[in-house]
Amino acid sequence: MAKRLFVKTYGCQMNVYDSARMADVLAPLGYASADGPEDADMVILNTCHIREKAAEKVFSELGRLKKLQAAKAQAGGRMVLAVAGCVAQAEGEEILRRAPFVDIVLGPQTYHRLPEMVAQAARAGGAVLDTEFPAEPKFDFLPEARAEGSSAFLSVQEGCDKFCTFCVVPYTRGAEYSRPASAVLAEARALAAQGVREITLLGQNVNGWRSDDGWSLGRLLRALAEVEGLERLRYTTSHPRDMDDDLIAAHADLPQLMPFLHLPLQSGSDRILAAMNRGHDRDVYLRLAERLKTARPDLALSSDFITGFPGETDADFAETLDIVRRVGFVQTYSFKYSPRPGTPAALMPNQVPEKVKEERLAELQALLLAQTEDFNRACVGREMRVLLDRPGRHAGQLVGRSPYMQPVHVKAAAHLIGSVVNLRITALHPNSLEAVPT
Repeated sequence: MAKRLFVKTYGCQMNVYDSARMADVLAPLGYASADGPEDADMVILNTCHIREKAAEKVFSELGRLKKLQAAKAQAGGRMVLAVAGCVAQAEGEEILRRAPFVDIVLGPQTYHRLPEMVAQAARAGGAVLDTEFPAEPKFDFLPEARAEGSSAFLSVQEGCDKFCTFCVVPYTRGAEYSRPASAVLAEARALAAQGVREITLLGQNVNGWRSDDGWSLGRLLRALAEVEGLERLRYTTSHPRDMDDDLIAAHADLPQLMPFLHLPLQSGSDRILAAMNRGHDRDVYLRLAERLKTARPDLALSSDFITGFPGETDADFAETLDIVRRVGFVQTYSFKYSPRPGTPAALMPNQVPEKVKEERLAELQALLLAQTEDFNRACVGREMRVLLDRPGRHAGQLVGRSPYMQPVHVKAAAHLIGSVVNLRITALHPNSLEAVPT
C-alpha cells in the first residue's frame, strides 16, 4: 500500500513551490498525497518566519500532531513528523528541544535530501537535523516538476543580499542564487507539455535574477514567451532596486506578461525607508510606477506595507498614506511591525507602541481596501482574458483568474478548464467577479 504524505504550507508562494517539490522527491519512496494529517504516514510543516509569532504557531500545531502521532503508534503504525522551511532554519535546535517527538528538521535549502533523511530517521530512530547551506544547488538534484493544473510556480531565484533591517530572509534562505536559464527553460517546457498555461516565476528578489552569461529577467521572460503552450507569465516578488530598463520594456513588448506586478514599498517615508535599508526612496518608487504604467497602460500594482516601524512618526505615516493615494494599488499585504530576533530593527530604539501600530494599520487598510474595491468596481463591463482553472461551487460553473488575480466565475462547459477565454465582467461580488462569454 502507498504511504500517505500531508504537507501543511505556511507563508509565501516560494513555500508553496517548495512543498510541491518535497512531494516530488518523496514520491519514489511510495508517498502519495493525503487529504489531512489524520490519514498521513508523514506530515511536513513547511514554515514561514515572516508573520508575527510564527514559531509559536508551529509549536501549537506540533502539539496537535503529537496526539495524532501517538494514536498512530498505538494502532501499530508510525507517523513521521518533519518541520521544514524558515522557522526550521532559524530555530532548528529549539524545535528539537521543545518537541523531541519531531523526527526531521530541515532548512529550505536541503529538502532535496529528504529521502535520505527519512531513511536515516527510520534506521537510527532519532531526530535528524539538517539546516546547513549546502555547497551544491538543491535544484540540481530535484526530479522533473509535476503539474497539478493549468497554473504552476517555477522557482528561478532564491535568497537575498538586500538585508532589510526588519527581515529574516537573508539568514534563513541564504545568499542570492539564480538558477541557470537553461534549467528554467527546460522546466517551463516540461510544465507546458503537461498542460500548464500560466507560469509564475518565483524568487525572494525575483527581478534580481541574472544568468552566468548576462541574461536579465527581462531576457528570460522573452525566452519563456516563446515556449509553446505558455499563454501567461507572471513573476514575484520584485524589489524596486532591481527594476531595470529591459524588464520594464518587457511589460510593453510581451502580451503573455500579465499586467499585474507586485512591487513592495513598505513605507512612503524616506526616513523610514533608509532605516529599513531598502536602498531606494519614495521618488524612485513613484518614477518606477509611472514608467511601468507608461510601458503598459493597463498595468496595476500590488504592494506590501509595514506600519509602526521603529521610529515611525505621525508625519512618516502620513507620507505612506500620501504615496498610496498617489500610486493607487489594486491588491496589498499590510502588517504592523513585529520584531524578528536577530534582525537589526529588533534592537532599534523608539519602538512604536502596539496601540499606535494597530491604529495606523487600521487606517492604512481602510484606504487600501477602498482602492481595491474601486478597482474591482471599475472592472465591471470590461472584457478580459481569463484562465479557467477549476469547477465552481454550482453546477455548470467554472472559476478562473483574471489578469489581475481576481477570482472570476462564469457558466461554462467543463471541457474549458485549462483554457484562456474571453469574458465580459458583468457583476461584482464581495470576493469575486461574475462574467459571461463574449
